[in-house]
Amino acid sequence: MKKEIIISGFGGQGVLSMGKILAYSGLMEGKEVTWMPAYGPEQRGGTANVTVIISDDRISSPILSHYDVAIVLNQPSLDKFAPKVKPGGILIYDGYGIMTPPTRKDITIYRIDAMDKAAEMHNAKVFNMIVLGGLLKVCPIVSTDGLHKALYKTLPERHHSLIPLNMQAVEEGMKIIKEYS
Repeated sequence: MKKEIIISGFGGQGVLSMGKILAYSGLMEGKEVTWMPAYGPEQRGGTANVTVIISDDRISSPILSHYDVAIVLNQPSLDKFAPKVKPGGILIYDGYGIMTPPTRKDITIYRIDAMDKAAEMHNAKVFNMIVLGGLLKVCPIVSTDGLHKALYKTLPERHHSLIPLNMQAVEEGMKIIKEYS
């Protein structure tokens, strides 16, 4: 099993963190992983993205032009990466950041209203964990146990008290993701 994933959105949405946590989750489960962020002046307000590959076998190259899964959190990311999802692949988008929803018929499209759920939880910082929960619901590439362990590795110790809130956000994401037709 191998999944090639792109996560893209505005800088500050937790895109790179989401990719890093996903990659560490794969490592915690003994899988082969790559994590390749792409950012620059975009990091605070422009578009940033990260490519994550998780595989049971060795990964030959971290460079991809097409993806099994695309998570897009704003319209520029949707416009850029929706055409690059492989036929039969998955596209997940946050309803808040998309003005023109995707229309491809050869992929499965999911909508997750993560921004709304984060506001409901009174914590905008869990937005990315809600999205990650949605991903794991529709594409269980890693377990929530692996994700839990990865949070201890990726978050500074001073933030470990926030791990239960982050795991709650993952569970909320699993509940609210819906197939878009």
